[in-house]
Amino acid sequence: MYAGRIEKLLAHYSIVPTCIINQNGKVTKANSKIANVFKYDGIVGNDIFALTGIKLPEIIRLAEEGTFEVIKRNDKAFKILAGFIGEGETAAIMLYFVDITSFENLKELYIDEKTCIALINIDNFDELMASAGEGNELELSTKVDKHIRKWVSAMGAATARYRDHLYEVVLTHKSYKALVANKFEILDEVRQIATDTEFPVTLSIGIGIGGKTISESEEYAQGALNLAMGRGGDQAVVKNVSNFEYYGGKSQSVEKGFKGKSRIIAHALKLLMSQSSKVFIMGHKNPDLDSFGAALGVHRMAKIVGREAYIVLNAYNSSMVDMVEDAKATGEYVFVSSEKAQTLADDHALVVIVDTQRPALVESMELVEKVKRTVVIDHHRKTEDAIPHQILSYMESYASSASELVSEVMQYVNEKSSKKVLTKLEADALLAGIMVDTNRFAVKAGVRTFEAASWLRRAGADLTNVKRYFQADSESFRVKAQCIANASFMDGGIAMSVCPGENINSPIINSQVADELLTIKGIKASFVAGKNEIGKTVISARSLGEINVQVVMEKLGGGGHLNTAGAQVDESPQEALEKIGEILKSINS
Repeated sequence: MYAGRIEKLLAHYSIVPTCIINQNGKVTKANSKIANVFKYDGIVGNDIFALTGIKLPEIIRLAEEGTFEVIKRNDKAFKILAGFIGEGETAAIMLYFVDITSFENLKELYIDEKTCIALINIDNFDELMASAGEGNELELSTKVDKHIRKWVSAMGAATARYRDHLYEVVLTHKSYKALVANKFEILDEVRQIATDTEFPVTLSIGIGIGGKTISESEEYAQGALNLAMGRGGDQAVVKNVSNFEYYGGKSQSVEKGFKGKSRIIAHALKLLMSQSSKVFIMGHKNPDLDSFGAALGVHRMAKIVGREAYIVLNAYNSSMVDMVEDAKATGEYVFVSSEKAQTLADDHALVVIVDTQRPALVESMELVEKVKRTVVIDHHRKTEDAIPHQILSYMESYASSASELVSEVMQYVNEKSSKKVLTKLEADALLAGIMVDTNRFAVKAGVRTFEAASWLRRAGADLTNVKRYFQADSESFRVKAQCIANASFMDGGIAMSVCPGENINSPIINSQVADELLTIKGIKASFVAGKNEIGKTVISARSLGEINVQVVMEKLGGGGHLNTAGAQVDESPQEALEKIGEILKSINS
């Protein structure tokens, strides 16, 4: 009774809009000023979550901690404060709605006028100019320049072109929000510029926001631009104080015709190896043919330089048994576990990581942290959580595979000698690595991919023997057939399927099924999910190029390329595919 009188007094005499809710989250009383917050008659009996969008447990937390939430209603902003009336489970909660509209407007104006820095890079500028034809280079460069300057001018920003291919733009945060709203339409506009080249004009944009100083925002922009370029270009990456955001990325990475970088990497890697006490080579956990083939190639380079070399290998699935057993049978390779590698490592050792750049996927992150001298050779799009302490990196998202990159580097290891650099097994393994990541040269196979394969054939690779590494056991074949039969088809050319049971070979089976589903007429992208031997859901995604499956997989914590990607999640395969369907709808909306 006493608590009831307090409720009435507080609700009646409060100088701000006030209401009281019970332990079930229902409004029991409200003063007349609440009409300034909610523009309809009578809120008594209504659920507070329906009125404010704030759930009851969150309101209880506000009352316990003395914190607040902000809501916007009727073009006004209100700070919600909460306090208990009474004690125990029957206690009511008083909510005060303090009008902070003027403060919020001032804060929004301050944020809108903050300076942001954008860096714009014309992707593959040298290749564009070289392919434009004699006398057309200036015309093409001017076309691109006009588009960029027109776009910058339209948002009231300022720009300076300080290299042929690089611009710096100063813009407001309000202009940045407009760019996000129209999904960086400049990326699509420049792609439509008519050229005589075999590939479109694309841009990489890095934007830095939220820095304490303009200099700090510029550093953010540079980091974002490096990430955008490392992910293949044709996209915008935004870096703020705490994270990255990605926009675009619709085009396949353009293959570079100039191989000078491969030669530079080869000489730099040889020098690093020669200055190291020993070399540790590893790929990602549960290696595939690409990861293992690339590791064998790097191992051969270390032996040529004359250094102790170890391949870090903890576990592998049945699809890798033949290749691993063949390698062990030669007696030329030393395989060690992560624990053994850490005992062998010293301050002068070198770690070479192939086919991944992410700490969560590498065989032994503890070894990387101990040695702190790391080389990364990878063909996946660059991620913000890339392995630290890299003293040399060769990350090219245009490449089909890590095996392709290693094959190119190996061609420059011993240029002065006519002797074969690779053994037959190493050539077979590298060719198998290329074939598995290109689905036997069906996807993401460029000119340089075939040139690398040709060099491997001359080095002794045997296609008949390589084919043996792709053979599946009868049980995996049955599971794959069942998975294909269970496929469902959605609007927009999407195929999805769930592989039954838990299978140690689920990554291989899923990828093979996803490749098979792409052969169906009208299918543009395929997503296949199945559980591995520890009950984790493994997803393989494939595309013919129109749908960027890499963007979809990144939203699930995975990654890859525009037309080949994957992820591992804790949800069931069915739940994972439902989430993918929602992501596809949001991307297309």
